[in-house]
Amino acid sequence: MNQLMQNLKMQSDIVDSKRITKVALVEDSDTLRQCLEKIIAGAHGYKCVCTCATAEEALVEIPKSKPDVVLMDIHLPGESGITCTARLRQHMPELQIIILTVYNDTKMVFQALKAGACGYVLKRAEEKDILGAIAEVRTGGAPMTSEIARMLVRSFMEPPSASLGEKEQLSPREMEILALLAEGLSNKEIGVRLTITAGTVRAHLMRIYDKLHVRCRTEAAVEYLRSSPMARPKKPKPNL
Repeated sequence: MNQLMQNLKMQSDIVDSKRITKVALVEDSDTLRQCLEKIIAGAHGYKCVCTCATAEEALVEIPKSKPDVVLMDIHLPGESGITCTARLRQHMPELQIIILTVYNDTKMVFQALKAGACGYVLKRAEEKDILGAIAEVRTGGAPMTSEIARMLVRSFMEPPSASLGEKEQLSPREMEILALLAEGLSNKEIGVRLTITAGTVRAHLMRIYDKLHVRCRTEAAVEYLRSSPMARPKKPKPNL
């Protein structure tokens, strides 16, 4: 009986560990880093597995701790948060990175998104907004302002460097998933639309990223919209 109870507890612990979102923090301010750590530790379903003060430290410690989400300061001493984001995503393509910034520095945030970040949140944001941003990226979302979104739309209008057909061939299913991703659907929503699991969608996305030589869903959507004239947003006509 005792053995049975121990086995049931172990199974329960395994299930619970799968539900927990593991978070890493990269922030050079001791005060803010400790504050964020306290927020994560006190929230149900979240666990802070790593805290770093520099990009150099993050590049060593984050691969060891294997978090699901990283809160990354955009301005770090030494190597920047943007460079750190690009290097981490290169080696950990499934890692979801949210940029932390003091103010709406649109150009810097846009560069971070191009480097592989999934979204951003202001350092002065309330606790619920920080946790909400983490939850959003875990369900396939991308927390950002409308101004940043407009910059992404304008980038879609730039001429493509190469068509999808000139890159490694995507399967019909991968093209379906890429088209839905470009519509803004989350992994779960894509799965419902195609009657497959969110895990299967995630596996397809990893292959799509590899074939298109991109690091995140934002870059994949840009590639699709640039290479698909029918899907690309139209330029507004000038007022006469």
